[in-house]
Amino acid sequence: MTELRWGIVGTGGIASAFTTDLLATGHSVAAVGSRTKESATAFADRFGIPTAHGSYAELVADPDVDIVYVATPHPSHAADAQLAIAAGKHVLVEKSFTVNEAEARAVATAAAEAGVVVMEAMWTRFLPHMVRVREIIAEGTLGDVRTVIADHGQKLPSDPAHRINNRELGGGGLLDLAIYPVSFSIDVLGLPTRILASATMSSTGVDRQTAIIFEHEGGRQSISQSAIDASGPVQAAVIGTDARIEIDSWWYGPTTFRVIASDGSVIERFEQPVVSRGMQYQADEIERLIEAGESSGTILPLEESVAIMGVLDEVRRQIGLSYPGE
Repeated sequence: MTELRWGIVGTGGIASAFTTDLLATGHSVAAVGSRTKESATAFADRFGIPTAHGSYAELVADPDVDIVYVATPHPSHAADAQLAIAAGKHVLVEKSFTVNEAEARAVATAAAEAGVVVMEAMWTRFLPHMVRVREIIAEGTLGDVRTVIADHGQKLPSDPAHRINNRELGGGGLLDLAIYPVSFSIDVLGLPTRILASATMSSTGVDRQTAIIFEHEGGRQSISQSAIDASGPVQAAVIGTDARIEIDSWWYGPTTFRVIASDGSVIERFEQPVVSRGMQYQADEIERLIEAGESSGTILPLEESVAIMGVLDEVRRQIGLSYPGE
């Protein structure tokens, strides 16, 4: 395989975490771009990245960059992804993919027209324990899978100016926290046929606490809850007629799980150490797609990322959450 070179758009916490995992697992990071040269230079110096750019436009134009990782706030994802696509770069876009379905569709259309690979950075789907979860379900061990339950409550900063509380930056639990159980339930059960959502809003107008019930084909259900001001167990379960999978905290990151039969006996215990934080698996997948000449994978197809944004649009409609500019 030809070594593919990464360019990082943004210098925040998630960009740092991803870059750490890339470098810890042998991937090549050629450049970083920020809105200021100072920020880009500091990030480059920290990670030993050869080139620092003082704008995103310079980063995507860099001939030494093959893949761009978009790690900017949610409302910037679509524009930043399209900037990279227009420059002929492949793109990994941090979740949530965009702010809404219309933006997601525009990015997908641009990628198809440019002939580049674009993928959502929902890192959970690519982790070893989730690969095994899908295998167990496919093997029929659980019987008829009926229910998915997932929690994602964290106690995040209460400062009204913080990104998580800022509606203009796509704040609230939905795009940052609820996206995980939403994507998980769709991974296991497919897109919902009916959506029921309820939320409590914060003083800044974002969703503070949200509960979501999906009905899926065949009468199956998924139930999730998220909160930005209270820490939950952050556990998940997939329940079938013959057995269930109980995924330990934090279920969306590298963790362990047990397969438990209906009589309470443990059929399987899963434990597999992961190097660094585990975000490198999504990088492995997009690099594989590029090398294979494939436009989209099966673990998280681009069309599914677009559809998930449509699901979140409906959740937001029901709870009364909109973002500036929509």
